[in-house]
Parts: sequence; structure tokens; C-alpha cells
Amino acid sequence: MTIPQQLLDPVPVLIVFIVFAIVALATYEIGFRVGRWWQKRTPDESEGPTGVLVGSILALLAFLLAITMGMASDRFDTRRGVVLAEANTINTTFLRAGYLPEPYGEEIRNLLREYVPLRIVSSNPTDLAADIARSGEILDELWVQAEKLVAETPNTDILALFIDSLNELIELHTTRVTAGLYARVPETVVLMLVIGAVLTMGVVGYSAGLTNRRSVLSAAILVIALGATILLVIDLDRPRDGFLQVSQQPLINLHERIGDPQP
Repeated sequence: MTIPQQLLDPVPVLIVFIVFAIVALATYEIGFRVGRWWQKRTPDESEGPTGVLVGSILALLAFLLAITMGMASDRFDTRRGVVLAEANTINTTFLRAGYLPEPYGEEIRNLLREYVPLRIVSSNPTDLAADIARSGEILDELWVQAEKLVAETPNTDILALFIDSLNELIELHTTRVTAGLYARVPETVVLMLVIGAVLTMGVVGYSAGLTNRRSVLSAAILVIALGATILLVIDLDRPRDGFLQVSQQPLINLHERIGDPQP
């Protein structure tokens, strides 16, 4: 399968922050020079509604940042919850497999032992695609084993419980793949956020140029605050790399407990 990528995914989040800061400061400086040039050209013209316009644009940008941050954090929480739910379901399925007649019980447990390491997220897209594909194959093999059990053994409550947990495991596989690869903040929203922040810095610089009063420290603080927020949004929205990652510890602990496949 092909791992979908957004435009900024190949760029490390720290590089995104540095590039944004440089471009935003350059845009601020350009806006300042344009504003000063315009003020010299029309010295009798007052600043007009520029200050109100700057305040409105900053308020609009803050609203967009809040909305985007909420979208990114919701998706991050969903991925974290699915990891824990999947670890618990695998563990339940593994334990219930112990009640099944041999050789089915041990074969199913071996398949689950192989399955668990594949569910620990890899940052390499090639490895991730291969792991997802192999995970799907193992689930198909587990279902084949369940079909054989239904055909060969009485329909007991224990078998029903096992099939129920296997159904849940299959559903969680689909949920986790969808949450990790497709349920992300739309690329258009992220790009609009970045471009809007850069243009806002240009308008702030223009307003400073009209009054011929420039505060480099204030501009730098504003750029850092905007850049840090945008970096956090992008980082939360990246399921495989970045500073903030969903902990895989529940799956790691489960792998250590049940071990590797037995020969």
C-alpha cells in the first residue's frame, strides 16, 4: 500500500519553524519598508483604519490557530486511545486463545505474537506499509482459523467470546490505520494557517512603517509565538515523526510479555 503524505511531511518540524521565522521576519521588514515609503509619499495622510485592520487580522489568525489546534489535538488523542485499545484487545484475544483446542490455540497465539511487533509504529514509510500489509494478512489467517474452529467444534460460549474479541481486533486494525494515515488536519488548512501568519506579519510591519516606529523585539516575539504554535499543530498532526509522538509502550509491554513466535 502507498502511505499518503502531505506537502510538509518530508520537512522536519524544526526546519519548518526556522524557515517560517525567517520568512515571517523578512515579510515584516518588507511591510515596514513599504509602509514607511507610503508614509513619506503621502505625509499628510493619516494612518486611518490600519490599526483596526491589524487587530482584526490578528484576532482572525488567533481564531484559526485555536480551531486548527483543536483539530490536531483531537486526532492525537484518538491515535493514543486506539493504541491502548488495540493492546488490550490483542491481550484479551491471546488469553482467550488458551481455551481453544489444539493445535488451533497455539497457532493463533503464534500469529498474535507475530502481529504485535507489526503494530508498533515505524517512522520509515516503506517499513510501515509492509507492516500494515502483513498485519492484514495475519488477521486473514486468524479468521481462517476461526472458521475452521466453528466448523470442527461445537458452538460454545468460549468460542463465541474468542470470535467476539477477534472481530474487535479486526475493527481496531482498520480504525488505527484510518486514524494514523488519513484522519489528519486537512493540508489546505495547515497551508492557509502558515500563509496567513506570514501575511499577518507583513501587515503588522506595514502598520509600523506608517508610524515609523519599529520594535524588532516585539516582532521577534510575535514570530516566535506564531511559529511555536504552528510547529505544535504540525507536530501533533504527524503520526510517525516529530517531537510529540503517541506512546507505543502498551504494545511494547505486551510484546515483552507474550514473547516472539515459537518455532
